[in-house]
Amino acid sequence: MTDSTHYDTLDVSPAATPVQIKQAYRRLVKLFHPDGNRETANHEQIVRINAAYEVLGDPQQRQSYDQMLLKDRQRHEQSVSNYSSRQAESSATYTSARYQQADASARYQRQQQADTESRYYAHRQQQANTENRHYAHRQTAIDADEQLEQWLQKVYVPVNRLICRILNPLADQLDQLSADPFDDELMEQFQAYLKECRNYLKQAQLAFRSLPNPANVAGAAVHLYYCLNQVADGIEELELFTLNYDEGYLHTGQELFRIATGLRCEAQYAVKDIA
Repeated sequence: MTDSTHYDTLDVSPAATPVQIKQAYRRLVKLFHPDGNRETANHEQIVRINAAYEVLGDPQQRQSYDQMLLKDRQRHEQSVSNYSSRQAESSATYTSARYQQADASARYQRQQQADTESRYYAHRQQQANTENRHYAHRQTAIDADEQLEQWLQKVYVPVNRLICRILNPLADQLDQLSADPFDDELMEQFQAYLKECRNYLKQAQLAFRSLPNPANVAGAAVHLYYCLNQVADGIEELELFTLNYDEGYLHTGQELFRIATGLRCEAQYAVKDIA
């Protein structure tokens, strides 16, 4: 249907609020997902629903999409009065191509962002080493033991505690959710846990950046840094699972949390070796 829009796919009004759009998306995914309702399962419909929510669920993409719909509607009205029905059909085909181009552009931008973040993680350790050298020159008058104690109390201890608050409850949370992932109340409880994780992660990142690490705990600091990165990626994967019930996101999130747990232990061993 050339006149169908993402709003039609999600069965919402163009004036719908973000909350209404998200509710409609979850309702339709549960309706057509093979694990939720085998009688109404429809893979093609799931693909269309995901594509629609990818645009309407993002405020910036939705604004651009609405502007495009407005321009297309104005172009169509003008074509009715100035051109033949054949030219009007060509305009509809062009509109469909624009939708596909917009979706492809969004995917390309996400990939570019992922590549940039990957390069940033590789570069961050070099930057941390440079910052440590500058800090060492500025703090030559401070005793090394005092520096170590200050970093442990203000950085390592609070960051380690916050990471545990994120990682430790995951198994129990998933065990509760496994009773019925499509139960709204259970899903809301899991989403509340992820919201808390986001808050703990922000606090941990602020604490980690509050002081440069002494040279003799550089190994522990590196493990903590990459642990926080894995936690951040894991939370994002688990949040994606709550939107479309795709178990691939769930398994990836669990694996990232497992890696983060190992990195936290490595940091702990490094600190014990120094102490």
